[in-house]
Amino acid sequence: MTARVLSINITSIVHQGEWTGSEGRTGIDKQSVNGPIDFKNNGVAGDRVIDTNVHGGYDQAVYAYAQEDAQWWEKEISEQISAGRFGENLTTQGIDVTGALIGEQWKIGSVILEVSQPRIPCRVFAGFWKRATLIKEFTQAGRPGAYLRIIQEGTAQAGDSIEVIYKPDHSISIGDLFAAKSGERSKINDIKDVPKLSDDFRQWAEKIAATQN
Repeated sequence: MTARVLSINITSIVHQGEWTGSEGRTGIDKQSVNGPIDFKNNGVAGDRVIDTNVHGGYDQAVYAYAQEDAQWWEKEISEQISAGRFGENLTTQGIDVTGALIGEQWKIGSVILEVSQPRIPCRVFAGFWKRATLIKEFTQAGRPGAYLRIIQEGTAQAGDSIEVIYKPDHSISIGDLFAAKSGERSKINDIKDVPKLSDDFRQWAEKIAATQN
């Protein structure tokens, strides 16, 4: 199967409520949009990032989640899941998002994206799903999706193929980084040395590694 984008999703409604985080609002509720969409200025045109202290920016410009993982969740919770339900900008098919390497680059349309870090679940996510156990379940499932940097600005649309144009010469994946954040620290020394690791994750990994060595 050719890897492709099934859907591009942007914020449809900005929610307010007790579950919406420190800013009191959230743009997590995303729905599919049609036609060419601009990827520029560290974001997806039309999308809303409310709490910029923990979301958005260079290392979290675009969030991708695999349709295959969404289908796993559908079976797990016996509920249909629409594109954008995970708060993802890209719903993908045919590419192993969890297995993507940190620093790996994808070409979609005229856009080049770089895999940066996994999504860490929070209470806003659980509140949006109205599922109090979601943080624990999401962590245990080990299907976090991937944040990506915009390396080359451009346009992309649903149906575009995803071409992996670069793979780094290390073996640390989104799944490895998520597992380490979740407590599995056997690869922490390799993680801290990954060239394209975000500053926040590098500082965290170096701190953890220093306590183990």
